[in-house]
Amino acid sequence: MKIVIINYGAGNIQSIMFAIERLGFKAVLTNNPEEIKSADKVIFPGVGEASSAMAKLRESGLDGLIPQLKQPVLGICLGMQLMCNKTEEGNTQGLGIFDVDVLKFSNNVKVPQMGWNQIYDLKTDLFKDISENEFMYLVHSFYAPNCAESIATTNYDIEYASALQKDNFYGTQFHPEKSGDVGEKILGNFLKMPIS
Repeated sequence: MKIVIINYGAGNIQSIMFAIERLGFKAVLTNNPEEIKSADKVIFPGVGEASSAMAKLRESGLDGLIPQLKQPVLGICLGMQLMCNKTEEGNTQGLGIFDVDVLKFSNNVKVPQMGWNQIYDLKTDLFKDISENEFMYLVHSFYAPNCAESIATTNYDIEYASALQKDNFYGTQFHPEKSGDVGEKILGNFLKMPIS
């Protein structure tokens, strides 16, 4: 199986690489459109700031490629947020895959949300054999509100979507690669997704 991690200069790629290796697979880090298109599974990571990350995607033409991918695609953290319509972070236009706008947490809570929080209302095979209310690791100041495409929910000041899915596209606000055995099981579930 060919697993590609999109390399666009945003994100802690190494921890995802190691998690995939622990699951018994190898991943290729690339921004080559042909390699991305020919992959069986694509991971779109992200740590950093939305507007500069989107600028890098536009420079490389990946902003046009990612929404057209037909194989299973997993956006992680900022990767998931960039797959939404737009984000309040830097007033940035996103890829428009998920039909929701990303908002900033209110001043009622400590921002960023950093550390462990529970996920619940789990839907789809991404969460196959995962218990409700498992703790996942999160680091973020912006969130996607609950919407029709939510497949997991977390509460921090308000309930928000900690995972999204539309067709072959999945997104997690939490970091499965940093969430221990349960997070790696979710990553493993993604890698087992059938290729359409």
